Order: sequence, then structure tokens, then C-alpha cells
Amino acid sequence: MNVIPQRVKDGFVKLISPLARLLIKAGVDPNAITTVGTLVVIGSGVAFGTGAIRLGGLLLLISGIFDLLDGQVARLGGKMTTFGAFYDSTLDRVGEGAVFAGLIFYFLTGPLPADMKPRAIAAGLVALVASLLVSYTRARAEALGVENKVGIAPRAERILLLGVPALVLGAGPGRGRPGVVLFWIVVVLALVSAITVFQRVVHVAQVARGAPPPSPIPKRETLPGMAAARRKGH
Repeated sequence: MNVIPQRVKDGFVKLISPLARLLIKAGVDPNAITTVGTLVVIGSGVAFGTGAIRLGGLLLLISGIFDLLDGQVARLGGKMTTFGAFYDSTLDRVGEGAVFAGLIFYFLTGPLPADMKPRAIAAGLVALVASLLVSYTRARAEALGVENKVGIAPRAERILLLGVPALVLGAGPGRGRPGVVLFWIVVVLALVSAITVFQRVVHVAQVARGAPPPSPIPKRETLPGMAAARRKGH
């Protein structure tokens, strides 16, 4: 079960389909969309780090639209490539790192009460690691032939869980204990990300039970061509 129902996701994809077709007609490359989306999400991280929390939330939500558009343009335009999938996945991780780095920097240098700073930084680090593991567990499982899209908070959910409250609430009250609301948003995000990692590990364990082990990957020689050189020597 996901936080966002699949029918809602499908409805939003249909909503942006006309824009995707327009980009296809204009000859826009999906990798260019991925690059622009990454720059937007990096801007979100910078905004979080400088205390512009609402702007950070807005940019994060906009980056989610780019994240959907590049896939739509690639599929509908017949431009799906191995490199494109690799490039998109790699830059997604760059964007996640930028966002959480910005949040941790804000917790470290911002107006959050001193007694909460260690807990907030720890929550940011847990959220970062868990978020990266959510993606890794899917990628590693699928590399072994096991589909692994389960979990309550895949990427779209994580973007909304952080972006919407940040946009609406900002860092929280300006007086008293500023930044506390954002702290709890990150705590919730860390929690649901960790739960998702656990769900994906359990899923793979259940699917793989009794399955034959994967074929071993042959080890490469230390230097390219070394094996051939050895054979020639003998």
C-alpha cells in the first residue's frame, strides 16, 4: 500500500500528458528535462539551506513534475534508452542528496532551538540514508530479476510528504521554537522511508525463498587485457 493511491498517480500522469506530447513535438530530449529537473531540485536544497523553506517546498514539488515529464517524453516519444534510465536514476540521487544536505545545513545553522539540533541533524541523516536505500533496494532487486515497487513511500510520496508541508507551513512558528515543524516533517519522512526499506527487503526475501541463487559475476582481471597477455606468454 502506498501513501498516494495509484489512481491518483495515474490521473496526474494523464493531466501532464498534453505537455509531454508538446515537448515531443518540439524535439526536446528527455535527458535535457532530467537535467533541468535536477537543477530545480538542487535549487530546492539551496533554498532549504538558506532558510527559504516555502520556496524549497515549491521547487521540490516542481521538480517532481519534471521527474514525471522526462519519463513520459521518453516513453511516448520512443526515446527510452539504457543511458537515459541510468542518467535519470543517478541524477535523482544527486537531487535527494542536495535536498537533505540543505535541510541538515538549516538545522545546523538556523534558528532551531539548540537542544533540538542534534536530534534534527540525526533525523536528516537517517532520512537521507533511508531515502537512498529505498531506491537501492528496488534497483538491486530488479537487477536480480525481482520486481520491487512495494512500500508506503516511494519517490513520489517522499516528494509530496516533504514538499507540501514545507510549502504550506514553512519552518513553523516564527516565535518560540522556530524550525520545530520542519524537524517533525523530516522525522516523519525518515520514518516512512525506513519502513519502505524494510518492506522491500521483506518482499525480496519472500519472493526469493526457494529461488535458485543468481549466477556469479565473473571477476575481471586487475588490468584490461591482462588475461590475453598471460595466454600469449604461455
